[in-house]
Amino acid sequence: MWTYHPELLAVPVPRYTSFPTAAEFGERVGPADFANALQSTQGEVSLYVHIPFCEKICWYCGCNTSVANRTERVAHYLDALHREIVLVAENLPKTARIARIAFGGGSPNGISPVAFVRLVDALTLHFAASSPILSIELDPRTFGAEWAAVIGSVGITRASFGVQTFAPHLQQAIGRVQPTRMIEDGTRMLRGAGISSLNFDLMCGLPGQSLADLRDSLERSVALGADRIALFGYAHVPHLIARQRKIDASALPDAEMRFAMAAFGYELLVSEGYVPIGFDHFARPGDSLAQAALSGRLHRNFQGFTEDHAPVLVGFGASSISSFPALLAQNEKNAGRYRTMLSQERLTTSRGIVRSIEDRRRAAVIENLLCRDRAPIDADLREQAWPMLQPYFAAGLCEGDGQDLVIRPEGLPYARSIAARFDPYRKDSLRRFSSAV
Repeated sequence: MWTYHPELLAVPVPRYTSFPTAAEFGERVGPADFANALQSTQGEVSLYVHIPFCEKICWYCGCNTSVANRTERVAHYLDALHREIVLVAENLPKTARIARIAFGGGSPNGISPVAFVRLVDALTLHFAASSPILSIELDPRTFGAEWAAVIGSVGITRASFGVQTFAPHLQQAIGRVQPTRMIEDGTRMLRGAGISSLNFDLMCGLPGQSLADLRDSLERSVALGADRIALFGYAHVPHLIARQRKIDASALPDAEMRFAMAAFGYELLVSEGYVPIGFDHFARPGDSLAQAALSGRLHRNFQGFTEDHAPVLVGFGASSISSFPALLAQNEKNAGRYRTMLSQERLTTSRGIVRSIEDRRRAAVIENLLCRDRAPIDADLREQAWPMLQPYFAAGLCEGDGQDLVIRPEGLPYARSIAARFDPYRKDSLRRFSSAV
């Protein structure tokens, strides 16, 4: 279905969960900028809470997380998080309406269920969040009946399970051992707790992974009734993520095989009735994400593809990022410094970028290309981008349609590379990103 053009995928590009990307963040943005943005916020707001702890650290993981093996450290972090909730609530106008609250990490179930309930209660109290949509990321290895009861009691309806692969030899290769029965039991408990939209995160491009391994994981996910499936390509960057040095790089599939795996996954899941979201996300037709994609209401934020249309996303916790129409602001990454700042009753924004009108114009183009496979392009942008897009035009991956640029079905794996042609920050950047596929 897709043709492999290695020269068009040779340059790593961002995932574009924001524009400008975090690579452009600088230290000129600080707590005062964040406070001003909060104070001018109106309408719908979504919240994201980052819990940077896991019971065990997987070797592939690039998230800002650490082992939750020191009770005192976890308790101090959670105390700081509660202080941050209070400070942010004091700056956010009472007229703002909290539409969604997402818990990620790390693994939110890396802390105790009691501590998690305290967080939910604090958010509900301080933000008068009466009926937000609640979602959570979960590690199957630390999920049990007690956590299922908590999810049911607080009203979480959406969950993402970090499955990655069902193959035991691949689980050993990436340091994430979780028997199939554990995932099956967790899925059953989540459904019993009221989860109506369940996502499975899967990976391709793992060391020693074959197409048969991938087929097995995909078919098991379909059989377990996953409403959404994200099929991520593993990005091996041990020079940036030290824990990845434990992974045998000699066993990694090459770029062409990674491409073949992505194409195989796409074809299998579409044949099973899933609606494709981009080239590596899928949802059942009745799921809200599929409905948003089919109706042109799909968006992209720091959680990836989403039907969330709130113009403001406020992040809590070390390293979390808040997004406003005119500002992107990131909290202090180091958990120790994050705790210290909050102990002094200070907001923790340490870097970010003010989004210019031009940034927002290009952000709209990039989001439309990734979420709707087409975007209207102003004349000046066409003049700049069309010469850079000639190889993609020649390969039949995209085309002009009046004032629009359209990504053809054959061009889906190249969407991020095509979108990058509208990113002026990439021209002279020496920063490295993940492979486009």
